[in-house]
Formats: sequence, structure tokens, C-alpha cells
Amino acid sequence: MQFTLELGLILAAVLLVLSVTASKISDRFGIPALLVFLVVGMLAGSDGPGGIYFDDASLAQSIGVIALVVILFSGGLDTEWKSVRPVLKEGLTLATLGTLITALVVGAFAHLIFHLSWVEGMLLGAIVSSTDAAAVFAVLRSRGVRLRGTLKPLLELESGSNDPMAVFLTVGLIQLALNPGKSAWQLVPLFFQQMILGAVMGYAVGILSLYLINRLKLGYDGLYPVLTIGMIFISYGATALLGGSGFLAVYVTGLVLGRADFLHKRSLIRFYDGTAWLMQIIMFLTLGLLVFPSRLVPVILPGLGLALALMLVARPISVLLGLLFSRYRWRERAFISWVGLRGAVPIILALYPKMAELPHADLIFNVVFFVVLTSVLVQGTLIPPVARLLKVDAPEESKVTHPLEMVPVDGWQGKLREIRLPSNCWASGKAIYELGLPMEYLIVLIERGGKWIIPNGSVILQAGDTLLGLSSAEVQEQVEQFFCTAPASLPER
Repeated sequence: MQFTLELGLILAAVLLVLSVTASKISDRFGIPALLVFLVVGMLAGSDGPGGIYFDDASLAQSIGVIALVVILFSGGLDTEWKSVRPVLKEGLTLATLGTLITALVVGAFAHLIFHLSWVEGMLLGAIVSSTDAAAVFAVLRSRGVRLRGTLKPLLELESGSNDPMAVFLTVGLIQLALNPGKSAWQLVPLFFQQMILGAVMGYAVGILSLYLINRLKLGYDGLYPVLTIGMIFISYGATALLGGSGFLAVYVTGLVLGRADFLHKRSLIRFYDGTAWLMQIIMFLTLGLLVFPSRLVPVILPGLGLALALMLVARPISVLLGLLFSRYRWRERAFISWVGLRGAVPIILALYPKMAELPHADLIFNVVFFVVLTSVLVQGTLIPPVARLLKVDAPEESKVTHPLEMVPVDGWQGKLREIRLPSNCWASGKAIYELGLPMEYLIVLIERGGKWIIPNGSVILQAGDTLLGLSSAEVQEQVEQFFCTAPASLPER
């Protein structure tokens, strides 16, 4: 049959539907979704029953970069700055120093196991040095596991900000491999250049994006996602052209937007959540198509040894040194060590040596692919029992999704915010009119048992109710304190 556009669209659609459908395996058995997407791609590839031949490393790399730009922005946009700020020092230390230590330790093992040169060994270590928290949280959500304390924001921050470090190390070591006379110390100024430019450009584009979103007053709501997509790729492209880290810039742009209020914020977060999933599926399918499973067989035993070294030696050492002076207990550090899952970034970075035509590029790619599969399969499936064993898990709380969205306007600082009444709340059993709430606080809806109630003054509150209130942030804090302590804590109206 002759290949046509229609046939190509059907094949792409079938792969997407199969991937989404197969992701139910992740929900049922706790297997990370990315593994499912990779397997679907491998089965559709030339070594599988699908028989689709794909061996274009350049195209796969381009797809991966575009997908990562969207995924990193979405991760930054969805990150709660209030929860990340207390772990900023620890997260950035793990993302930089921890990533470097992982690369060095794994590089030493790669040199010994595969008899690579020291530079090529370190290159392999750098490629697998970044983590993928999206895979971790997908497993936790599917198995109903919630983490205690600040573990979740720490893992979010580390995984969102360690990709630029891994990219820098990979590109720098490729330069050393191609230019043996070049000193590794020459990479130090390049590191500061990339990170500083990435952070500054990302912040600048984030501020500019906020200004445009709130000031343009577009006539069609559907144009706001288009506007932000344009700003995302400006953030990445302009930063990369100036010699900075485009991936860091995109993540910082997302963080800047995520911590601010702007028009259609909730709808944009939902849009990028769905878009990020689409990008992940496309990226994993492409990488799955690119790999030839038959070529993985010769690296199974040595690859398993390197994967174990990564999981049991390199990652624990990097966490131990990165959190040496932190307040985290040994149980929490042990869990952080275990959840260092590798994801799509290492596989994409493994394409860089192929593009540079290094002598052992195919070996590096196959080893990295096998290490990622092993990490996801072993670490990913054991995350829930490890969390319970180390006692860092907490009961899963049901997340309330209220049916209203408010568009902020100039001069009005009000916002819809939720308050959940604790089980021992003194206000339980009292009518709203009896509470003496501030005039500046309006209860818009009450969620009770999965149903929404339109309140009036005579509605009796119950423990566990979630109040959706309209107020400024200052009044919101007063009301939260009011419900958790005593009636006298509120100022008189």
C-alpha cells in the first residue's frame, strides 16, 4: 500500500489512542505511564509487530526538544511557589551539585564496565544524571500515595531544574570528546553563562508574558494559549541564541507565571496540562520507534550493572552530599534517593552523541535506553511500598475541583480560594449567619460529600466542608485562622 497523508494520520491517531488506552495499565498496576508509551512505540517499530521503520535521530531530537519545552513550561506553571520556596536551597543544590555527582559516579562505573574512555564514560554519566518527577507523581497518584512534609515540592523543584544541568554537562563533554586538547576547566565559565542567562531571560520573558496577557484584552479566549505558546518558544529560542540554557529559561518563565494572577489562569493551566501529556506521548512514542530492541540484547547484563550502580550508589551519594546540611531525616533522604527515576530527557540526550558522530554513540544510546527502562520498571513500581516502608507517606486527600472560574481585573485583588473545615472545627453545627464573618469575605459555594451547595445565611456548616470564598489574600488568611482557632480571632466588622 502506498503511504499517503491520510494513512499517516490514521497510524498516528491509532498510536495515540493505543497509548492513552494502555495508560490504564499504569493506573491499575502502578507502572509509570512513560514505560507504557515507550513499549507501544517499540511494538510499533521495525523490530515489533507494527513494522514501522524509523531511524532519524535528528528528527527525534527535534521532536524531543519541542516536547520538553512545553513539558518544562507546564511543570513550572503548575508549581506552587509557596510550597517550593521553603526548599529552594535544597532543590537547587540537588539539581546542580547532585546532578554533577551522579554524572561523575556513573561515569566512573561506565568507564570500568564498558571500557570507554574517561570522557565518554563521564558523557554517559551526564546523560543519565537528570530525574523525571512526572513519572514519580504519576505512580503516586495512581496508587493513592501522598508524601509527608516538603518531599513533593522538593522533588518537583529538583526534577524541573536539573535538566539544564544535564544538558550542559552533555554538550560540554561532547565538546571535550571532539576536541581532546580542550581543558575541562574551560567549561566552568560556560556553566555560569548558561545558568545566569537562562534564569534572567526566563524571568524577563515571564514578566513580559504577564504584561501581554493582562493588557492586550484579546477578543477571543482561545488566543491566550496561542500567545503563551509564542512566548514559550521565544523564551527558549532567544536564550539559546544568546548562549544561555533555553530549558532553564522556559522553566523559569513557567514559574513566574505560576506565582502570579492573570487572565484565564485556570483554563491555561488545564490547557498546558493536556498539551504536556500530548507532548509526552508523542515524545515517548518517537523514542520507542527509534530504538531497535534487538540491539539492546548485548547490553542487558552490563547495562543492568550500570543501572544498579546508578540506583544504589550514585543517586544515594548525590542525595547524601546534596542534603548534608539539610533538616531532612534519614528516612526522607532514603526515599529521595530511591525516587530518582530516569525519564525521557536521558534518551533525548543520548541522541546528542549520535548527532556528533562519536565513535561509541550507538553503544551509549542503547545503554542509556536500557538504564531508563530498568529505572522506571524497578524504581517506579516499588515507589509506593518504599514510601510505606520508610513511613514518609500520608493518607491521600481528595482534591476538590470547583465549578467556577473568576477572571481578575485591574484594581481588584479578590480571588476564589478554598478553605477546608477541620474535623474538630468549632464552627461545625453553626449557621453561617452566626459566625460573624467579615463583610469582605463572601462564601460562594460549599462542597460537601462531592456535591456543591449554594449557601445562604441559614446553612449549617459541617466538619469536612470545603468553603469556596471570594476575598483578598489578607482576608482569606484571617478567615482561615478564624476557623482553626476561636471566634474572637477575627476583628470586629
